[in-house]
Amino acid sequence: MAVPQPPRARDGATAPASAAPLAECRRENLALLTDLYQLTMLQAYLEEGLHETAVFSLFARRLPPPRNFLLACGLADALALLETLTFERPWLDRLDALGLLSERTLRWLEAFRFSGDVHAVPEGTPVFGQEPLLEVEAPLPEAQIVETIVLNQVHFQTVAASKAARVVLAAGGRPVVDFGLRRMHGTDAGLKAVRAFFVAGVHATSNVLGGLAYGVPVRGTMAHSYVQAHESELDAFRAFVRTWPDAVLLVDTYDTAAGVANVVHLSRELGRDFRVRGVRLDSGDLGALAKQARALLDEAGLANVEIFASGGLDEREVASLVAAGAPIDAFGVGTALGVSADAPALDMAYKLVHYAGKDRLKLSAGKALLPGRKQVFRVEPAGLAEKDVLGRREERGPGRPLLRPVMREGRSLPEGCVGPHAARAHAARALASLPVRLRSLEPATPPYPVEISDALGAARARAVEERRPS
Repeated sequence: MAVPQPPRARDGATAPASAAPLAECRRENLALLTDLYQLTMLQAYLEEGLHETAVFSLFARRLPPPRNFLLACGLADALALLETLTFERPWLDRLDALGLLSERTLRWLEAFRFSGDVHAVPEGTPVFGQEPLLEVEAPLPEAQIVETIVLNQVHFQTVAASKAARVVLAAGGRPVVDFGLRRMHGTDAGLKAVRAFFVAGVHATSNVLGGLAYGVPVRGTMAHSYVQAHESELDAFRAFVRTWPDAVLLVDTYDTAAGVANVVHLSRELGRDFRVRGVRLDSGDLGALAKQARALLDEAGLANVEIFASGGLDEREVASLVAAGAPIDAFGVGTALGVSADAPALDMAYKLVHYAGKDRLKLSAGKALLPGRKQVFRVEPAGLAEKDVLGRREERGPGRPLLRPVMREGRSLPEGCVGPHAARAHAARALASLPVRLRSLEPATPPYPVEISDALGAARARAVEERRPS
């Protein structure tokens, strides 16, 4: 297969990279946040007159080894982009300067408005391998050109929500605060993750912009630098509570036990004016230190002062602390949550499954594709998920259908315009309906079953037979 060559200017020289200021990369320019082959295929589709209705299915082929489920997320942003995506003239001029696309293709891009339909599972729904998170139905050029941006939004936010769900489950009802921004992979990820984490059950975030943007509680304590900037730790605590009397004080800058002792000393100095809400442990043996701190605080009559733990935590460490009975009231989880360190990517794909009235499939080794429009039926006797059946959209399946219309003719429907608080409530209910073995951090035995319906199996057999060499 011919591989498109690097873009070249019309005089034959390689086109220089454009150093566009960040301020120019606003939402209206995101249409060109795409892969080059989307544009080369688009031009070929237009030249060939391939414009009939296509259906693309977005799904993860399999779960990464540490995961028993994925938590679908990112639909709201995907729909917002589909509804507003346009190719702005100044950026089309830059694209034209590459000498890559025809004038006809550029005119098509300038006039582009997405006019298709979308079916999707609600955000916060647990999903499994091969199950569509969403399906896009639109004229083939339209459905193709939005692949990269839709996949980008849903993939990242599903990764983030799936990781956060594990941390929240591990905490056993104790609040979890997102501390991950500073080491996350860029500003867009740092912002969008706040919503995904909140949908999955994270209580609050240290990310001010994310919290304000999505209505998520914003929480913070203090850094070691504040303590270091003072002549003594006690001086630092005295100064901080003059401004922030309800503070959570960081006690491990020098010696954790001595830091807790300084909090006790401060409580005696201030008497009835002492309002410190908690202490934060950020290093060392957090379980042992939490027990020591709790004993010191209780002995001083400070049973209402909470213990907050952070410092390189992930879900397994959180679960271990909870299981050991560590007297920790809340957890701050940063890098491991922010970058989903154990499973930072999913084998997620956006594939053509139906075009021009015919089911389409793919038979590549390890990447075989189930054809046609689909539906996922969740079988839930007594309200507990027992299995899923992956079937045809037109079927009347054995359980509750998960995919529902969320966009029609390029306009979002109310079912797709769900805010983070409603998505969070849905996720909490959906996670509670999973079997206990799936809510464990260990691989579920047996894994959650996903069956193929007879109708979908028969459709695949027909499609394979049609592609069989004669």
